[in-house]
Amino acid sequence: MKWTHPEGFEADDDATRIDVDVVHGFLSTSYWAPGIPREVVARSIAGSLNVGVFTADGEMVAFARAVTDRATFAWIADVFVVPEQRGHGLGKFVVATLLEHPELQGVRRVMLGTEDAHELYRRHGFTELAADGRMMGIRRDPADIYGRP
Repeated sequence: MKWTHPEGFEADDDATRIDVDVVHGFLSTSYWAPGIPREVVARSIAGSLNVGVFTADGEMVAFARAVTDRATFAWIADVFVVPEQRGHGLGKFVVATLLEHPELQGVRRVMLGTEDAHELYRRHGFTELAADGRMMGIRRDPADIYGRP
């Protein structure tokens, strides 16, 4: 499925268009996955619903993925815009297109984690979870898994 941004960028869910090198290049220096190996990134893309954003020349400049059963739950992950293309609203665009994807309609819980983009996600209806004691998780330091970058 394809979506068009007002400035001519194109969002596409075709996994064959995802540039694994671009995704790995960004994620390996991100705060949430420093040092992540390329093969781990490739496996994460293969197991997810992905949206890439591309210039008219086909260069991938933004990305987001959903880890999902496509029925009841989705976890939004690895959302980014390459620094050279920021300021065009592509973060909002890639999140909106992923959330609008037909395979996520009817999903009753969509979650994500962020350290610094709360306002971006609030625009799409996300709120901080109440500390009601129901949500639990296991967090592992990427450096313990992938080594120190």
